[in-house]
Amino acid sequence: MLKPALLFILALVTTFNLHAAQQPYKRTLKLMGSRFDITVVADNEAQGEAYIDWAVGEITRIEKLISSWDPNSQTSAINANAGKKPVKVDRELIELIQRAIAISKLTDGAFDISYASMDKIWKFDGSMTAMPDAQTIASSVEKVGFQNIVIDSKASTVFLKKEGMKIGFGAIGKGYAADKAKQLLIEKGVSAGIINASGDMNTWGKQTNGNPWKVAITNPLDKNKVFALLPIVNSAVVTSGDYEKYVTFNGTRYAHIIDPRTGYPATGIISATVFAPKAELADALATSVFVMGIEVGLNRINQLPGIECIIVDDQGNIHKSDHIEIEKP
Repeated sequence: MLKPALLFILALVTTFNLHAAQQPYKRTLKLMGSRFDITVVADNEAQGEAYIDWAVGEITRIEKLISSWDPNSQTSAINANAGKKPVKVDRELIELIQRAIAISKLTDGAFDISYASMDKIWKFDGSMTAMPDAQTIASSVEKVGFQNIVIDSKASTVFLKKEGMKIGFGAIGKGYAADKAKQLLIEKGVSAGIINASGDMNTWGKQTNGNPWKVAITNPLDKNKVFALLPIVNSAVVTSGDYEKYVTFNGTRYAHIIDPRTGYPATGIISATVFAPKAELADALATSVFVMGIEVGLNRINQLPGIECIIVDDQGNIHKSDHIEIEKP
């Protein structure tokens, strides 16, 4: 899932309250294969760097647990034993998978961590000259299906029913890591900060001038124009977008985000931004809205308390959930 930092212009204070003891300290680094920007408010640089080190340590721990690229991870062990036997894993991973399955049920399968089983038949690097045929598309998702993920909570095991099945956390992993890093820093007494996991933004506290953190959201068809400025108070915001990875056939624009139920790419939307209490949830729902489409996606979001959404369609029109108030820049 593409969540470019370009969609977000983080409104960090440019003029600080000179009487405030604390200042923001920021570090940019590559974690989980993506860019992370970690900002914390601290009394001094040494304290700020120590806080950031804690966050980095927690994100690294999460990556070792959920990475399907690491052959030594528990997730890789689950995948290697698909169709063979259950695998005993940490309670933390069991609970993450359980929440993922709950979101799959909530979204009628538009979100599915077993998407990792899909055959990669779509190319979004400019090399495709024709659509795959219908049979190839149907075959590409034969091993996908969250219903085939079996969890034994008492034994703390996970079993994938079909041989060749795989699970992956590409659509929620960075959001989950951001949530866990935020939780750890709050427990350590860090009063405010932002974890920006390649566009999965998670905040707590306020800027040093007392104002809430804000994000400016641009229309992907005209990145020089900001159409919304929104405060984010102890919450998360995630955008899923296709404006850099897509193909067009017969006048239809196909996003790089694939519907795990059908094998066909999503159409009609170029970005979906979701605001939620946690980045993990916002991450999953942003992908889901993209797949479900404007009408169904907004209808589902409007049924969820504390969740809001902004959609930009492929004509550049803006759609939003019922209770979000857009502040003009």
